[in-house]
Order: sequence, then structure tokens, then C-alpha cells
Amino acid sequence: MLSLRPNCEHCNIDLPANSEQAKVCSFECTFCVSCADDILKNCCPNCGGGFQFRPIRPSMDFKDGNYLGRYPAQVDRLYKPVNITEHVKFAERVLDLKFTQEK
Repeated sequence: MLSLRPNCEHCNIDLPANSEQAKVCSFECTFCVSCADDILKNCCPNCGGGFQFRPIRPSMDFKDGNYLGRYPAQVDRLYKPVNITEHVKFAERVLDLKFTQEK
């Protein structure tokens, strides 16, 4: 189950459970759209994977107790700004690897 982390790891902006501005990688590293797209260039600085929009967990119990009240969002914040210079080098290597694999 997604932990629904409460903030962008890079810029620390709030990303509440109902935010449409949250993106995650397959390891649930969480970034805002601006950081994920514009700064990180769709390359997670922690694993090299791409990002997808984080789904929104319903706030109401529509079926079988599967909702935010029963499964709340994480409250612990993870704030570790990315070293942009290092990330550019990392992302270039990762993106070249992805490009090579697609051939």
C-alpha cells in the first residue's frame, strides 16, 4: 500500500494525500511535479527510475473500508534536497542507459 508521503523530498513543499501535484517512483520516492519534471528530468535521484502521478486515496469509505480514514497518509517528512550537479551526471548516465536498452 502506498505510504502517501506528505512532502516533496527536494523542495519540501506540502503534498497532502489529495494532492494532484505529487509524483512517485516505484520505490515511492515522492517529489512535486515541478521538481520531478523540471529539475530531475523524470529520473529519480535515488533509484534512476521514472515518475508517475501518485494516485489519490479516497477520503470517504466507498467500499470495504478502503479509504484514507482507515489507511492514513504517512506523517513523517523526508527532506533531502538533491545535489543538482551530481544529479545531472547521474541522470545523463541513466537516460543514456535507458536509451541504449530501447534499441
